[in-house]
Amino acid sequence: MLDLLAPVLVPEQGERLPRTAYKQDFREREEAIRDGSSWKLERRQHFEEQGSPSRDALRRGDWDEALRLLAARRDSLAAAAQAEARRGYAFHRVRVIEKPLTPYVQWELHSQRQRAQCGQRIRAVPAERVAASESTCLLPEVVVLGSRTLFQVLYTETGVANGAIRYTDHDLVTRWENYIKALYAAGEDVISYFDREVAHLDPPTLSAGRE
Repeated sequence: MLDLLAPVLVPEQGERLPRTAYKQDFREREEAIRDGSSWKLERRQHFEEQGSPSRDALRRGDWDEALRLLAARRDSLAAAAQAEARRGYAFHRVRVIEKPLTPYVQWELHSQRQRAQCGQRIRAVPAERVAASESTCLLPEVVVLGSRTLFQVLYTETGVANGAIRYTDHDLVTRWENYIKALYAAGEDVISYFDREVAHLDPPTLSAGRE
């Protein structure tokens, strides 16, 4: 457990963005970053991602196809990582993990291992390490872009993307960036975590129409 507590986010202090506006704003702000870094905290154990053929295959219960489709994107991931390196940009992810793994997280760790092999910076953190910050509710999904903008990414109860709240207060952004950095420093490289905890697992079993 980390002694450091996550900062509090007050929705009224940010600006609510619908999904389309959030995606556009995120993309424009991220592409403008030169010689900087961003930090993402992933806490939920289930998402209904859209626009991912591999994710769709998982939803159908076709595990082999889900992994095949992940493998097919390796070249594009490597090219994206090289483009980021050329502009001096580094995107860091912290994935909080509960056990037993949900089918979604098991799939996502396959995806993140591949991303890490292509040069992305991803670390795994057990949920116990963030318990001090979750006395009343789970940590939010947060992205800090270039030390200037914080997005609290919103989801429905079923895990469907539902826009974001944008915060630009410098002190708040800095405190969240430092919190995610501390988690990252305490985490384990996702490749070694995958090799020890995930590689040997059987394909996930879907239940009640949810994975």
